Amino acid sequence: MRRPGESRVAAEGKTIDALSQFELATVLGPIGSSVGFSQSNAHMLLAAGLITALIMFGMSARAVVPGRLQSLAESSYEFVHDLVLGQVGDEGKRFFPFVFTLFMFVLFGNLLGLLPYAFTFTSHIAVTFALAAVVFVLITVVALMLHGRKFFGYFFPEGAPIWLAPIIIPVEIVSYLSRPVSLSIRLFANMVAGHVMLKVFATFIVLLGGLGAVGPFVAVLPLGVNIALVGFEVLVAFLQAYVFAILTSIYLHDAVHLH
Repeated sequence: MRRPGESRVAAEGKTIDALSQFELATVLGPIGSSVGFSQSNAHMLLAAGLITALIMFGMSARAVVPGRLQSLAESSYEFVHDLVLGQVGDEGKRFFPFVFTLFMFVLFGNLLGLLPYAFTFTSHIAVTFALAAVVFVLITVVALMLHGRKFFGYFFPEGAPIWLAPIIIPVEIVSYLSRPVSLSIRLFANMVAGHVMLKVFATFIVLLGGLGAVGPFVAVLPLGVNIALVGFEVLVAFLQAYVFAILTSIYLHDAVHLH
């Protein structure tokens, strides 16, 4: 019987289980089981620890000629700093720590999932939606604090004919409320799709490699595809973190400038 959450595709009389890699399982034995501590939570803590270590140890030297770790930390800082200021303006400086943390957390979550036996916590909609919900709440609170009741004018552009209000206002409200949905689904879907492809082609290598004398030669093709996919997934990992950060900055711009 097929277990819930599994997708099986017939291949040479065997099966390819493409989705079991996303199943949650408790870790840390009885303690983890008692509190529902899964491998997803463990990798989140690992990502947070690695980010903290990168910033602390990378910036501790403060060398005039930076080493590799310091260069990585400074490059990450400057990249996100320029991104936030470019989208939000000088007012965005106060939001830089939030966007930087968000960018690094998503990036490390994406990259950790590419390691053997690791878990991609950004492949779970619950995680990505929680991050998007935090962004949505923040931009709404910022807009209300800065503009008060004028914030609601965002849903009806100034100068628009009043008779269009029954059409424009519902459309703007739906568009505003869809932000966390689109933000979370974009990241979740890309991570799931990429890892499913990796698992499928990796299984092809094993299945084709067991075909006898010709097996290793036939398995070269899916092996080459998988190597290319790994490189592509590294690019996607960075790109999705960038998209998450820049969309957050764009939403913050709308909240600060109310347009």
